Amino acid sequence: MEQTLRVGHRTAYEWLAALPAFLVLVFVVVLNTSSSLHAQLLQLGESMWSGYFQLRIDPVQPGCNPAMDIDAELQRLIHQANNSVDEFDLFAPEPVNEGALRQSLLASQLQCAERHALYESAVERITPGVQIFRTIELGIAGFGEFGMNAQRIMLAVLVLICGLTALFRRHHIALRPMETEMDYRVAAGAQLIASTILFYSVYSFKDVAVNSGVAISTQHHILHHLWIIGFAFILLLSLYQFLFIPKEAKPGGSFLKAQLAVPLYATMCIISGTYFIMSGHSAGIGIYLNQMMELSQLFLNVGLYVWIGMLLKRTELAQKVFAVFRPFNLPPELLAVVVVAIAAIPTAYTGASGIFVIAVGGLIYMELRRAGARRQLALAATAMSGSLGVVLRPCLLVVIIAALNNEVTTDQLFGWGVKVFFLTTLLFAMMALITRQGPARLEIPQDVFPQFLQALKPLLPYVVIIGITLLIYAQALNAYLDEFSAPFILPVLLLVILIYERLMQEKDVLKRENLNIDYVENRLEQSWTDLRVGNDSLEKTIREATTETTGHIGALLMLMGLSVSIGGVIERAEIMHMVPLVFESPWAAMAVLVGILVVIGMVMDPYGAVILVSATIASVAYNNGIHPVHFWMVTLVAFELGYLSPPVALNHLLTRQVVGEEEVRLAKEETVGQSFWYRHEKMLLPLVSMGIALAIVAFVPLAIGYD
Repeated sequence: MEQTLRVGHRTAYEWLAALPAFLVLVFVVVLNTSSSLHAQLLQLGESMWSGYFQLRIDPVQPGCNPAMDIDAELQRLIHQANNSVDEFDLFAPEPVNEGALRQSLLASQLQCAERHALYESAVERITPGVQIFRTIELGIAGFGEFGMNAQRIMLAVLVLICGLTALFRRHHIALRPMETEMDYRVAAGAQLIASTILFYSVYSFKDVAVNSGVAISTQHHILHHLWIIGFAFILLLSLYQFLFIPKEAKPGGSFLKAQLAVPLYATMCIISGTYFIMSGHSAGIGIYLNQMMELSQLFLNVGLYVWIGMLLKRTELAQKVFAVFRPFNLPPELLAVVVVAIAAIPTAYTGASGIFVIAVGGLIYMELRRAGARRQLALAATAMSGSLGVVLRPCLLVVIIAALNNEVTTDQLFGWGVKVFFLTTLLFAMMALITRQGPARLEIPQDVFPQFLQALKPLLPYVVIIGITLLIYAQALNAYLDEFSAPFILPVLLLVILIYERLMQEKDVLKRENLNIDYVENRLEQSWTDLRVGNDSLEKTIREATTETTGHIGALLMLMGLSVSIGGVIERAEIMHMVPLVFESPWAAMAVLVGILVVIGMVMDPYGAVILVSATIASVAYNNGIHPVHFWMVTLVAFELGYLSPPVALNHLLTRQVVGEEEVRLAKEETVGQSFWYRHEKMLLPLVSMGIALAIVAFVPLAIGYD
């Protein structure tokens, strides 16, 4: 269902959904940048004015008198002491120690003089320059404080706007797309039930909170009403979609097959909602959504990483990187290995495997097919391209693990993550080469190096732009491209790259025949017209990237939120209590935990799964002598194996989404009559590679010990 109503040369959908989401994302970037900027301003203020922290606010004049008459005050105190005798006191009052009292008054007078001296010194040091500087510094500090308090509300707004967008565009993640009338009807019916449960749950949660007798902050009042209003709109839209089926839907369909078209979030919502309602705890989902708000910074970063992925998709950077390898004429299997290994870096910087597959999966598939890769191999490599980087710095998933578990640090996890990355890359390379269909000859053309150098030239401006941008952040804000700063540096970096590519489209201005005022005026008028009607390449690119981002954010955050709710069901149902707290040996404990972790990875979003594992399973591993870093490395690899495994196989779902149903159908047709491996290579190659890696990561450290 596309939105055709246009206002100001933009669709109403772009005004109502993409623009608010864009403003929220920009707000988060500015907020994070302001925190680094404020820290730098404090250091700058201290370096310019020693003791700047004392000058940040106007000093208060001391109320004491530095010129106090000691003798008069002493006589007053003595007189006061003599007249305050208690007539009911059985003992005679102690005589006043005049000497001690005088010493006390002298000390007080000295302290008073010092306070007045400090006050006068501070007043003298607050020059107009200090006043201007502190106004800026305090303004940024105030904005940062406001932003930190508003993060929960911003996340709720983002979830609701993008969730409504994903529902409107039928973009929620399912096992297969909707095609027939039955598919649309069943999927819409399931979402209608899910949205009804969500609305009922958040409304019940508000009643529980109001009637609890505990004072509710203004922020939480706003959150309660946001959830209620937002899910009311989602409920109404779900009802509309249930009643009105798109005209392009194919007639007929199977009710059983239509179950596969039901969005995963709706299935999770119905399961968890039914459990909570039947157990008399109808506010359950609302409570777990509210818990999600307590990690608002991390989940807002998820939105930023999706935006980063969509911006990256619209740059020419990925195409230029692929062009570097074309002169070598690599065999398809070897090129697949190179692509999967290189893709680990942007995967780590886009926060999650699914985001990278959405952003660049289509290009990876196309380049592998161009190199002669069979469709099954290209599909396998595309799905696998988002799997290896989740253990590398600065992946958000690892940051969440470290935030929820004091037993590990990001440095420890990323340090071991590099070793796990090399292991999984090696195993994927071995499996790809062992199962190759053609000869393993590497025939490098004689003139490869001139072509290679020629392909490198277009990358040099990008290297310079990236280097300058990162240098500015490092010098001006003391912010480096690590797991803490990447979410707010990368959007700016990609916007700078898009601006560069836009300027390169205007390089004709520098031609000799165009260096005249008439050409420049005409070009400026044309650029303004393009911008006004929505055809300007830069504005259009950012708008389209943000528009696509809203749907993906809605699908991911709704899936994450309901994954947290499913985790709550598992926790409250005490399913994990069926697992013994202590096993006979760490080997037995690891075997059981590996199976549980893979199953969790199959059916849950990794972010929600991390929250569940942190609350329930992690302690079992620690109690059985499994090192925390070892356990979480196993968890990450198990989650990625689950991400590639049926029944959900989310990476394969996203791969199918970006390459198209036709390519998946052709992949099946071209392997008819071949062996079982080649008929199912797109599933088996990633599964076997990651399965062997998981076995090694899980059990080899137990065999060799942690020392």
